[in-house]
Amino acid sequence: MSGHSKWATTKHKKAAIDAKRGKLFAKLIKNIEVAARTGGGDPAGNPTLYDAIQKAKKSSVPNDNIDRAVKRGSGAEAGGADYQNITYEGYAAGGVAVLVECLTDNRNRAASEVRTAMTRNGGSMADPGSVSYLFTRKGVIVVPGADGVDEDTVLMAVLDAGAEEVRDLGDTFEVVCEPTDLVAVRTALQDAGIDYDSAEAGFVPSVTVELDEEGAGKVFRLIDALEDCDDVQNVYANYDVSDEVLERVG
Repeated sequence: MSGHSKWATTKHKKAAIDAKRGKLFAKLIKNIEVAARTGGGDPAGNPTLYDAIQKAKKSSVPNDNIDRAVKRGSGAEAGGADYQNITYEGYAAGGVAVLVECLTDNRNRAASEVRTAMTRNGGSMADPGSVSYLFTRKGVIVVPGADGVDEDTVLMAVLDAGAEEVRDLGDTFEVVCEPTDLVAVRTALQDAGIDYDSAEAGFVPSVTVELDEEGAGKVFRLIDALEDCDDVQNVYANYDVSDEVLERVG
């Protein structure tokens, strides 16, 4: 999984400083709005909202935008959309399974965008349930590497809080836990004085497909196209690439 996670993390960092910043901001804002609508506008009593705000701040979303999204979601300010969660399933090159999470106020538009991105980039849609069984819902916390923070330090901080494993991705660490332990693990990091970039529930593949350079290029292009869709929030795929292939694909 190291290649998979490392590519996703590197790409997220680049997105915060390149032309995709506006698109990234819009997705993070949408997340905040939905979290506020679902669990209320007080981050202290709504862990999902707290983590959505934290991730937005780490990606340099302006505080004004964050505050307005909370108000729209909680009903304190007019203008919030009625977003629905929809998950689409499909296949990329090499038989790689793909899960696409959307937040949309227009199901037809979301379905059309995802289908177009899939078919134009060598992928295909799959029936519901045909690939989702290859993934498990987990809590994932990304911790940036910093002075005095190594794998053992992170592991010692989160072990008693329910963390299952800590993955060293080079310049970041990924802490994996059950979704129900996410708040406890995130709080344990804070109590230990360890900074984190994001904490959220996501899908982790239980089986992975090893890709060569050509296959990795095709899969990355498909995921890029999917993430470029306005309604798409997250894309998960069960590929693995070695660090060597990752370097060559660039």
